[in-house]
Amino acid sequence: MTTDGLFSQMTLKIRQGLCGLHGHDALLHFDQGHISLLCTSCGHQSPGWEFGGAAARRTSAPIVTATPVTTAVVMPFVNVRKVA
Repeated sequence: MTTDGLFSQMTLKIRQGLCGLHGHDALLHFDQGHISLLCTSCGHQSPGWEFGGAAARRTSAPIVTATPVTTAVVMPFVNVRKVA
């Protein structure tokens, strides 16, 4: 590895570390079959999540139950409004 490449990698890691101390500006980053968080300031990327693979197809099968579940929750209305 050249010294120029080593210096740029060290600079990138220091910049990402300083950005992490202040809090990354993370936004969702979508790739082919992958979602992760990507910092807009320093380029740090989280490990993220895989989707659309064999595991996603295996868990997306519909769950069939023998008896239908028909329960309803009734919430009472509040007649008096309280101000904090």
